[in-house]
Amino acid sequence: MSDSNTAARTPGSPNRLSDETSPYLLQHANNPVDWYPWSEEAFRLAEETDRPIFLSVGYSACHWCHVMEHESFENEEISAILNESFVSIKVDREERPDVDQIYMTAVQLITRRGGWPMSVFMTPDGRPFYGGTYWPPTSRMGMPGFRDILLKLRDYWHNKKDEVETSADQLAEAIQEMAAPVFQTAKLGEETLQAAVEGLMRIADRKHGGFGGSPKFPHPMDLRFLLRGWDRFGDQEVLDVIQLTLKKMFAGGIYDQLGGGFHRYSTDAYWLAPHFEKMLYDNALLVPVYLEAWQITGDQEYETCVRETLDYVLREMTSELGGFYSTQDADTEGEEGRFFVWSADEIWQLLGDREAEIFSAAYDVSQNGNWEGHSILNRPKPLDQVARELSIEVEELHKSLDRSRSILFEARSKRIAPARDEKVLTAWNGMMISAFAQAGVAFNESKYLDAAQAAADFFRLHMKGSGNELLHSYKDGRSRFRGYLDDYACLIDGLVELFQATGSDQYLEESLELADVMIAEFWDPEQGGFFYTGNDHEKLIARTKEVQDNAVPSGNGMAATALVKLAHLTGRSDLMERATSTLDSFGELLADRPQAVGQALIALDLVVGPSRQIVLVESDDEKDSSKLGEWARRQFLPRTTVLWKYQFVDSQGIPDLIAGKEMIDGATTAYLCEGGACQAPVTSVEDLERQIRNNP
Repeated sequence: MSDSNTAARTPGSPNRLSDETSPYLLQHANNPVDWYPWSEEAFRLAEETDRPIFLSVGYSACHWCHVMEHESFENEEISAILNESFVSIKVDREERPDVDQIYMTAVQLITRRGGWPMSVFMTPDGRPFYGGTYWPPTSRMGMPGFRDILLKLRDYWHNKKDEVETSADQLAEAIQEMAAPVFQTAKLGEETLQAAVEGLMRIADRKHGGFGGSPKFPHPMDLRFLLRGWDRFGDQEVLDVIQLTLKKMFAGGIYDQLGGGFHRYSTDAYWLAPHFEKMLYDNALLVPVYLEAWQITGDQEYETCVRETLDYVLREMTSELGGFYSTQDADTEGEEGRFFVWSADEIWQLLGDREAEIFSAAYDVSQNGNWEGHSILNRPKPLDQVARELSIEVEELHKSLDRSRSILFEARSKRIAPARDEKVLTAWNGMMISAFAQAGVAFNESKYLDAAQAAADFFRLHMKGSGNELLHSYKDGRSRFRGYLDDYACLIDGLVELFQATGSDQYLEESLELADVMIAEFWDPEQGGFFYTGNDHEKLIARTKEVQDNAVPSGNGMAATALVKLAHLTGRSDLMERATSTLDSFGELLADRPQAVGQALIALDLVVGPSRQIVLVESDDEKDSSKLGEWARRQFLPRTTVLWKYQFVDSQGIPDLIAGKEMIDGATTAYLCEGGACQAPVTSVEDLERQIRNNP
């Protein structure tokens, strides 16, 4: 390819990104930068023209990505430098997490920190030699300007090539060493779980909840593991820390107090001011935490949180085909959070004096605001305290707030809404399928089970390749990119939960098929565990192995979790062996850094057991209302699978667990089983509870 190919683009016309499906890439399709998507064409051009590559990675809901686009990528002078001296590649990190992982490692090695937008300079064969995150267009306040960086690196490329090559070699070697780390083995068992609980409790914030200081992330995997630690070891302080965290988040600005659902994270230590983007995965991961806390405590607030969050996903994040969309932006009309914040004048105008007074007292609305002159809705005080201060009954307060929230939600819906990234991503959908399935069972709520099943149907129809392999992303009728490890692991887990919720054989069969493909394509036969990319994936400068949780569970932690669940359901010892071998492959990490491996610890809790099953045999006229059934739905039983026989009448999936189990005297009957042996059947909640207590 020659230089004349790059000159073919007419100034002012869309660049090559206009043919992409990613909303993030399409946002840059009219930049004066001559962007390429990640492609052989771009690398070939860099090689033929002897130009370095500028790689820019971000995602559609990223605030600072928008800022850098406006400041630099829409800047004619900066664009001219890029077009003349570099080959520019734009990547959506949500479409290509494999690329993001590798080059984020480079940025962290160079700068000791990471983030998005990610900006990396590399050789035509993909070796990075310099990188960072956001740079302003010109130097200011001690921060180098992007224009100056471009000019300096252009000079280095032409006049100090040896130094560039040396740096690229060193970084590439370091990335390869870090891509698939090898850990020491460690004895894993109940002692590991106890030590992990203690380690997480040491970093818990006992005043505001959560872990550490600002910025503060929700840590759903750690919270779910701690719930299991509380159940196993019975330490009330652990449950207190969890409840403090859940209460503070639900009452904070990180939670959308009008529309439901969680924003990305809190910029402060006390959950007030979030980054306002909403990510599907955060909500998918937080729903089970609140659901399990409700099962433990019966606290109505937790049920409300689950229902509001799932209803938000149904209302705003669900496609007509059943898949779930990815994200909603933080920005509207160029301002972060504008859609979500309020002024006191708006509140008074919409609600009237008395209702506005009540609402403002409950939701922290003031004339000066609590964030940049505006008010982020949050509830800093318990509502019974607000009622006392206003000298009204609690019931009257709740009725007033319900009316006010409805009015404000309606008014907010007329604002310009945040942009929505309508990519459907497999891993994130797998997590949301699991959340809907679990809530559907616990609440006996058909609309949640229907949503989970519709999403599962979507993946069966639209996200399989010609060889039955899983694909990663769907947008505008196009399914793209070979699936990554977490796509397989999360979807398997979601289908397992859906099988347990519905008894439909197809979900178990599909999960087993995907598990077999995952093992064949991703398994590391030398060190154990799973690589992030499959054997037939595009060759990059390193093949990564993801073992630590980030905002989402690690692929290996989720794979181990899903395989243990499948092994318990099917009795397939080979699946259990893969799961335990995966955990053993980074056992040192589980023993020494529990805050990094919450999902793997959840898997280990399942492995340690005891693993049990409760089979409920209900008559047709009470299968949705029996006391035993209602009790089982409401219980937190993290190592117990609850199965309703009526769901499995035509099932071939788990006949050994179901076969021969009948009602006693026409009453709903429960069978508690472990290791293939079952206790005597019982017909009362009290007797079943007694059996569980006597067989911990």
